[in-house]
Amino acid sequence: MMPPKTKLIIISLVSGILMGLAPAPVNAWYFAWIALAPLWILIRQQKYLKQIALIALAWGVGYYGLALFWITGVHPMTWMGVPWLFSLLIAIFCWFFITLWGVGLAVTWSILFVFVNRKIYSNHLSVSLIRVLIGVALWCGLETLWSYTPLWWSAIAHTQSPHDLVILQLGKISGENTVAAVIIAVNGLLTEAILFWRSSIELKPKLLFLFSPLIVLITTHLLGYYLYQIPMAKDNVTPLNIGIIQGNIPNEIKLFSEGWRKAIAGYTSGYQRLARQGVDAVLTPEGALPFYWSDILNNSSFYQAVITEKVPAWVGAWKRNNNSYHTSLFTLTGEGKTYSRYDKYKLVPLGEYIPFESIVGDFINRLSPLEARLSPGKRNQIFDTPFGRAIVAICYESAFPQHFLRQAQAGGEFIITASNNAHYSTAMPTQHHAHDVMRAIESDRWAARATNTGYSAIVDPHGNTLWISNINQYAIHKETIYRRQNKTLYVRWGDWLTPALLLLSGLLVLLYINK
Repeated sequence: MMPPKTKLIIISLVSGILMGLAPAPVNAWYFAWIALAPLWILIRQQKYLKQIALIALAWGVGYYGLALFWITGVHPMTWMGVPWLFSLLIAIFCWFFITLWGVGLAVTWSILFVFVNRKIYSNHLSVSLIRVLIGVALWCGLETLWSYTPLWWSAIAHTQSPHDLVILQLGKISGENTVAAVIIAVNGLLTEAILFWRSSIELKPKLLFLFSPLIVLITTHLLGYYLYQIPMAKDNVTPLNIGIIQGNIPNEIKLFSEGWRKAIAGYTSGYQRLARQGVDAVLTPEGALPFYWSDILNNSSFYQAVITEKVPAWVGAWKRNNNSYHTSLFTLTGEGKTYSRYDKYKLVPLGEYIPFESIVGDFINRLSPLEARLSPGKRNQIFDTPFGRAIVAICYESAFPQHFLRQAQAGGEFIITASNNAHYSTAMPTQHHAHDVMRAIESDRWAARATNTGYSAIVDPHGNTLWISNINQYAIHKETIYRRQNKTLYVRWGDWLTPALLLLSGLLVLLYINK
């Protein structure tokens, strides 16, 4: 017979796995509305900190371990000279490391929640509502804190993208934590309903709590539906016909002569075809032309094509920076002038640089001949174009909402993202697309995304994907997006909801303790 403690850990693990099935590519987004409740119930019933931590750890491994499993797709790296076994060890280490980072959030939340809950323990109805509020505030606060760390990807709100577009509209109010707050609140109310139903309290409060999760779920979706129905046309300022090229250059050949020839040929011919279709500008992915920018300007058929066709292009390439280099996106005008440059600010940990290098750098370098030579760009960059100011992100930056918020507040009128996405399994591009859908909704901006191998796409301010490419195929596409200058409540005030929740829950706890 299974020991009771082991049974609790398995239940928690399974509920975490259910949450891990919610985001892309499985897209079982509906699981997110119930998958946190088992963890909430189990930690409420534990007396000892060790057991609470183990249960939370199991839930975190289930969620983050499954949602982030795509990173193991970086293996094998034999094409870069990494031995097969070392490549496998690197992939496992990366998966373990980023999973553990997410697990830390779940464990911290559980411990803090139980600690505060013990200060206000009561079965009174009002205390149960305070308890839910505390759980929501702590989770949103911790996700905000984690989003400012180098490792961040699987926010709870991410489980709803790109399919539950109605609830994602709440991101216009206070960013992704608005959606997270609703998800956590529904799970918390479901927890209270279950615990109340099993208690000796009279039937009326039980029925109230039994229906409260459904009431919150329906009410918030109705609000989201109202926001979703607001016409976009009234805020569209100027149309912009954008051409997108998805070069589909596999990483196995990208940095070698075969890849260079294929990149120059594919992006040059794609640019010419789109220019002749009458686009206003052409967008290419991160590292589309894997050369230094000065070399592209001095001697490339792509540059000559731009001079001939006279259509501006956003070109992914490299910029020398003393002994290192930047991954950059350049605005090249039809006259062949470099109008602006954006250097990637958020580098990929373990892929583009080694976090905590003083501690683990020697270990990583022994496993792999790869060296972290990329330099991050400056934090407060602005990207002006001949068509107005843009909100720009390169690859990993799509997971950081504050990066887009800053640029939207600075006057960004449309979003362009450039990514590679060829490093990992096909699950990763689907999650990446889901991030860009959320960023388009929060800022109420049109978004054009170009990737190397997929999924390139066009997303409107309501999060609708108007076009999306096939994976691992060469593709070009022309689509009209619009510049927009309106500001959502989120763009005006940022994430005001999280500090408000933390302040309100803190005051209520103090008032209850002092009674």
